[in-house]
Order: sequence, then structure tokens, then C-alpha cells
Amino acid sequence: MYKIIVVGTDGSGRAGIAVSAALGLAKPAGATLHVVHVVRAASTITLGAEYADPGVIAAANAEMHEQGNRICALVAADAKREGVSIQTHNVEGDPGDVLIKVAEGVDADLLVIGNRGMTGVKRFVLGSVPNKISHHCPCSLLIVNTDSE
Repeated sequence: MYKIIVVGTDGSGRAGIAVSAALGLAKPAGATLHVVHVVRAASTITLGAEYADPGVIAAANAEMHEQGNRICALVAADAKREGVSIQTHNVEGDPGDVLIKVAEGVDADLLVIGNRGMTGVKRFVLGSVPNKISHHCPCSLLIVNTDSE
């Protein structure tokens, strides 16, 4: 049975479906759940030259980290109500890379992610997180169908 489960979330309803699946597996197994939120740090490249002011970039990054902290806190509260041991990770980087790194770092037995997130041009440019993880995951992987959202 799984003892260490990692799940990724961006706070969306679709991600919530994956988090619920991870909680449902963690509770009966007595597993520790590691909830990962990934911050894509803002820069002059992502915000554009008109926002090149370091103060604007710092404020945007601080807000994204705070939003990640709020998302992690909500999931942690749900897990605690369910009696599931939880650790949260609010990390900057590429979502696929961060999820793989956290799974490796905590010696996860299972990584849980949703099947959909970005669409259109954004997905084409940034890539599919489930696809990347499926090729590099260091443990068992559960890709949850989140289409019911």
C-alpha cells in the first residue's frame, strides 16, 4: 500500500478532483500526503517590458506565493479534517519538474495529478504536465480524469 503520496494542485476545481482522489487513497492507507503548489515566477519576460520595474515583479511574485500558501492551507485543512497527515510545498519552478523533484525528495510511492490543466497555445508553449511526468516519474503515477469538472 502507499505510504507517501504526492499530489499537485493549482487550486482549480479540476485540481481539486485530483486532490480528492489522493486524499481518498491516503486516508485508508494511513499515508502521508504531500500537497504541491507550483509558482511560475514572474519576470520581465513573462510580464513584458512595460512591467520591468523590479518592485512590480517582486510584488507579483509575492502575491503568487501568498496565493499558493492559501491554496495549500485549504487542502491542509481538508486533510486534517479527514485525519490525513499532510505536508505542503509551495515551490517556484516548472510544474512537471517540481512535482518530480518533490516526489524524489520525499521518496514517494505515488504521484497523483489531474489529466488536464492548460489548453491551447499555453499548453503548446509550456507543454503538458501529465505527459512530462509520465515519462520521468520516479514512482507509481495516477493520472486522474478531471473532465467531470
